[in-house]
Amino acid sequence: MTTQPPPQGNPFAQNPPQAPQQPHGQNPYAQGQPGFPQQAGQPGQPGFPQQGAPYAPVPPQPARRKLSFKTIKNIVIAVVVVGVAVGGYIASRDDADTAAVGDCMHRGSSSDTDPDLEVVDCGDAKAQYVVLAKIKGSFSALTAESKCSEAAKDFQYSYTESGSGSDFLLCLKDK
Repeated sequence: MTTQPPPQGNPFAQNPPQAPQQPHGQNPYAQGQPGFPQQAGQPGQPGFPQQGAPYAPVPPQPARRKLSFKTIKNIVIAVVVVGVAVGGYIASRDDADTAAVGDCMHRGSSSDTDPDLEVVDCGDAKAQYVVLAKIKGSFSALTAESKCSEAAKDFQYSYTESGSGSDFLLCLKDK
Protein backbone atom coordinates (compact mmCIF):
# COMPACT_ATOMS: atom_id res chain seq x y z
CA MET A 1 0.00 0.00 0.00
CA THR A 2 1.23 3.41 -0.92
CA THR A 3 0.56 6.52 1.06
CA GLN A 4 0.48 10.01 -0.31
CA PRO A 5 2.88 12.50 1.12
CA PRO A 6 1.36 15.32 3.15
CA PRO A 7 0.83 18.64 1.33
CA GLN A 8 3.70 21.01 1.45
CA GLY A 9 3.41 24.16 3.56
CA ASN A 10 1.02 24.79 6.42
CA PRO A 11 -1.38 21.84 6.76
CA PHE A 12 -3.91 24.10 8.55
CA ALA A 13 -4.10 26.80 5.85
CA GLN A 14 -7.23 26.99 3.75
CA ASN A 15 -7.07 27.17 0.03
CA PRO A 16 -8.08 30.64 -1.23
CA PRO A 17 -11.17 30.54 -3.43
CA GLN A 18 -10.44 30.82 -7.10
CA ALA A 19 -12.53 32.67 -9.62
CA PRO A 20 -14.60 30.29 -11.68
CA GLN A 21 -13.42 29.91 -15.24
CA GLN A 22 -15.70 29.84 -18.26
CA PRO A 23 -14.88 27.37 -20.94
CA HIS A 24 -13.85 28.94 -24.21
CA GLY A 25 -16.65 29.68 -26.68
CA GLN A 26 -19.34 30.44 -24.11
CA ASN A 27 -20.74 33.89 -23.41
CA PRO A 28 -19.89 34.74 -19.78
CA TYR A 29 -22.85 37.19 -19.69
CA ALA A 30 -25.43 34.69 -20.81
CA GLN A 31 -25.95 33.22 -17.34
CA GLY A 32 -29.57 32.83 -16.40
CA GLN A 33 -30.92 33.30 -19.93
CA PRO A 34 -33.13 30.67 -21.46
CA GLY A 35 -31.17 28.47 -23.78
CA PHE A 36 -27.94 29.04 -21.81
CA PRO A 37 -27.83 26.74 -18.80
CA GLN A 38 -26.41 28.10 -15.57
CA GLN A 39 -23.19 26.39 -14.71
CA ALA A 40 -23.13 24.64 -11.41
CA GLY A 41 -21.27 26.49 -8.67
CA GLN A 42 -21.56 29.89 -10.37
CA PRO A 43 -24.26 31.91 -8.67
CA GLY A 44 -25.19 35.34 -10.06
CA GLN A 45 -23.56 38.41 -8.57
CA PRO A 46 -24.65 38.97 -4.99
CA GLY A 47 -27.02 41.91 -4.53
CA PHE A 48 -28.02 42.04 -8.20
CA PRO A 49 -30.71 40.06 -9.94
CA GLN A 50 -29.42 38.01 -12.79
CA GLN A 51 -29.72 39.93 -16.00
CA GLY A 52 -29.40 38.96 -19.57
CA ALA A 53 -27.42 42.06 -20.63
CA PRO A 54 -23.96 43.23 -19.53
CA TYR A 55 -25.29 46.74 -18.84
CA ALA A 56 -25.74 48.27 -15.45
CA PRO A 57 -29.30 49.22 -14.46
CA VAL A 58 -30.33 52.71 -15.56
CA PRO A 59 -30.32 55.04 -12.55
CA PRO A 60 -33.63 56.76 -11.88
CA GLN A 61 -33.99 60.33 -13.09
CA PRO A 62 -33.52 62.88 -10.30
CA ALA A 63 -36.88 64.09 -9.06
CA ARG A 64 -37.86 67.65 -9.95
CA ARG A 65 -37.32 70.00 -7.08
CA LYS A 66 -40.65 70.88 -5.54
CA LEU A 67 -41.28 74.28 -4.05
CA SER A 68 -41.41 74.06 -0.32
CA PHE A 69 -44.22 75.53 1.74
CA LYS A 70 -41.79 78.12 3.11
CA THR A 71 -40.81 79.30 -0.39
CA ILE A 72 -44.45 79.56 -1.49
CA LYS A 73 -45.33 81.43 1.70
CA ASN A 74 -42.49 83.93 1.15
CA ILE A 75 -43.57 84.54 -2.45
CA VAL A 76 -47.17 85.17 -1.38
CA ILE A 77 -46.03 87.56 1.37
CA ALA A 78 -43.84 89.48 -1.11
CA VAL A 79 -46.72 89.82 -3.59
CA VAL A 80 -49.08 91.04 -0.85
CA VAL A 81 -46.53 93.59 0.41
CA VAL A 82 -45.97 94.93 -3.11
CA GLY A 83 -49.75 95.08 -3.68
CA VAL A 84 -50.30 97.00 -0.44
CA ALA A 85 -47.47 99.41 -1.27
CA VAL A 86 -48.85 100.12 -4.76
CA GLY A 87 -52.40 100.43 -3.42
CA GLY A 88 -51.24 102.78 -0.67
CA TYR A 89 -49.38 104.93 -3.16
CA ILE A 90 -52.40 105.19 -5.44
CA ALA A 91 -54.76 105.89 -2.54
CA SER A 92 -52.45 108.51 -1.06
CA ARG A 93 -52.29 110.51 -4.28
CA ASP A 94 -54.37 113.59 -3.97
CA ASP A 95 -56.91 113.77 -6.78
CA ALA A 96 -56.42 117.52 -6.87
CA ASP A 97 -53.02 116.77 -8.47
CA THR A 98 -54.71 115.05 -11.40
CA ALA A 99 -57.60 117.52 -11.80
CA ALA A 100 -57.89 119.40 -15.07
CA VAL A 101 -60.04 122.29 -16.24
CA GLY A 102 -63.63 121.06 -16.66
CA ASP A 103 -63.31 118.19 -14.14
CA CYS A 104 -65.84 117.90 -11.35
CA MET A 105 -64.67 117.54 -7.75
CA HIS A 106 -66.09 116.14 -4.52
CA ARG A 107 -65.03 117.33 -1.09
CA GLY A 108 -64.32 114.29 1.06
CA SER A 109 -63.66 116.16 4.30
CA SER A 110 -65.19 119.12 6.11
CA SER A 111 -61.73 120.37 7.12
CA ASP A 112 -60.75 123.66 5.49
CA THR A 113 -57.03 122.84 5.78
CA ASP A 114 -57.41 119.39 4.14
CA PRO A 115 -60.65 119.19 2.13
CA ASP A 116 -59.61 115.84 0.50
CA LEU A 117 -60.73 116.78 -2.99
CA GLU A 118 -61.33 113.94 -5.42
CA VAL A 119 -62.16 113.94 -9.11
CA VAL A 120 -65.62 112.48 -9.83
CA ASP A 121 -67.80 112.17 -12.91
CA CYS A 122 -69.81 115.35 -13.50
CA GLY A 123 -73.00 113.25 -13.78
CA ASP A 124 -72.37 111.73 -10.32
CA ALA A 125 -74.55 112.96 -7.44
CA LYS A 126 -71.35 113.51 -5.40
CA ALA A 127 -70.06 116.18 -7.83
CA GLN A 128 -69.95 119.52 -5.93
CA TYR A 129 -67.47 121.75 -7.78
CA VAL A 130 -66.22 122.39 -11.31
CA VAL A 131 -62.56 123.25 -11.99
CA LEU A 132 -62.42 126.55 -13.88
CA ALA A 133 -58.63 127.00 -13.87
CA LYS A 134 -55.46 125.21 -12.76
CA ILE A 135 -52.40 127.42 -12.33
CA LYS A 136 -48.92 126.08 -11.52
CA GLY A 137 -46.86 127.76 -8.83
CA SER A 138 -46.92 128.54 -5.11
CA PHE A 139 -49.54 131.03 -3.92
CA SER A 140 -50.59 132.60 -0.63
CA ALA A 141 -54.30 133.04 0.14
CA LEU A 142 -54.23 136.65 -1.07
CA THR A 143 -52.34 135.98 -4.30
CA ALA A 144 -54.53 132.90 -4.98
CA GLU A 145 -57.67 135.06 -4.97
CA SER A 146 -56.17 137.57 -7.41
CA LYS A 147 -54.83 134.83 -9.75
CA CYS A 148 -58.23 133.08 -9.82
CA SER A 149 -59.93 136.45 -10.52
CA GLU A 150 -57.67 136.87 -13.55
CA ALA A 151 -58.02 133.28 -14.83
CA ALA A 152 -61.71 132.62 -14.08
CA LYS A 153 -64.01 135.59 -13.46
CA ASP A 154 -66.89 133.59 -11.93
CA PHE A 155 -64.82 131.41 -9.53
CA GLN A 156 -66.12 130.93 -5.97
CA TYR A 157 -63.38 128.94 -4.23
CA SER A 158 -59.64 128.60 -4.49
CA TYR A 159 -57.60 125.59 -3.44
CA THR A 160 -53.82 125.74 -3.16
CA GLU A 161 -51.41 122.87 -2.74
CA SER A 162 -47.72 123.22 -2.06
CA GLY A 163 -44.83 121.23 -0.66
CA SER A 164 -45.61 117.93 -2.37
CA GLY A 165 -43.31 118.52 -5.31
CA SER A 166 -45.93 120.12 -7.54
CA ASP A 167 -47.33 123.45 -6.32
CA PHE A 168 -50.56 124.58 -7.95
CA LEU A 169 -53.80 126.52 -7.54
CA LEU A 170 -57.31 125.33 -8.45
CA CYS A 171 -60.08 127.84 -9.09
CA LEU A 172 -63.47 126.23 -8.41
CA LYS A 173 -67.16 127.07 -8.54
CA ASP A 174 -70.28 125.22 -7.37
CA LYS A 175 -71.68 122.78 -9.87
